[in-house]
Amino acid sequence: MTTRAQFTAESSPTGEFVRQLNRFNGRISTSSVSAPGEGPDPNGLWPVEPGRYRLVVSLACPWAHRSVIVRRLLGLEDVISLAVVDPIRDERGWRFWLDDGHRDPVLGIEFLSEEYLRTDASFTGRVTVPAIVDTLTGLVVTNDYPQITLDLSTEWTAFHRPGAPSLLPGDPTVRAEHDALIADIFRDVNNGVYRAGFATSQESYERAYADLFAQLDVLAERLETRRFLMGDAITEVDVRLFTTLVRFDAVYHGHFKCNRNKLTESPVLWSYARDLYQTPGFGETVDFDHIKRHYYATHAAINPTLIVPVGPDPSGWTAPHGRERLLD
Repeated sequence: MTTRAQFTAESSPTGEFVRQLNRFNGRISTSSVSAPGEGPDPNGLWPVEPGRYRLVVSLACPWAHRSVIVRRLLGLEDVISLAVVDPIRDERGWRFWLDDGHRDPVLGIEFLSEEYLRTDASFTGRVTVPAIVDTLTGLVVTNDYPQITLDLSTEWTAFHRPGAPSLLPGDPTVRAEHDALIADIFRDVNNGVYRAGFATSQESYERAYADLFAQLDVLAERLETRRFLMGDAITEVDVRLFTTLVRFDAVYHGHFKCNRNKLTESPVLWSYARDLYQTPGFGETVDFDHIKRHYYATHAAINPTLIVPVGPDPSGWTAPHGRERLLD
């Protein structure tokens, strides 16, 4: 038996949630042969230019949240501008209703879909964030969220703040382990909560649920003896896990039925998540109001009343985590 899907085009006949592909995969790169002010070169590479591009995000969205954190950690706030959409989204998609006149002050648009259609008039998919928009043309450069954060680390190095962290391991063997971990976490955790929450059959939900908590158990065991996923330093994979963990008790545990246990009931993962939350660049980018209002007030197929829970109490996020003892 299957039920009505939140996103019909992304639901399989057997009730599995199948995330749509990213439509725009241009890249901003130092390898671009385009001159400043020009569009992409023949290889789809846009020139690196501070002040030219606008990163459009929702503070509710974990995929967008990654780029907000990495931008902050690397000190790119004055290099790539930030647009924050309203957490409430209707059938027209993400909207700029937090801004005066309901329009983004730089792009001059009310809905992000306007730039999607300006870039591809035939686009009929779901408008997603993060998206990087070229402010000179209004064209969407990319909505390829996994690549966006990687490129912030590798293509914008000339503009990183002094002392910015190296979020990508330089050793090829360690990088391979790091990237394999990213893939496991995406499949079972980052996307796993959505596979559970947007499932429209019992069987699909239970598979996603089992995969999610099996992977969380593996990660908890890994983190028993190391402060961060790759050791003593924060890397990209920590950012990617954090944006799911910080939403877990607020929305995924109840709204998406990922309820074997709360994050606060998993001692290792809870202390690890608090450690990251208390690291500059993480906690100040979290907006629990946006998170809860988006999930509970836009997923009518899952929460027909659209009532937004008052809890949970977020004060525990600032409690001491004690993970400094794991440093070598």
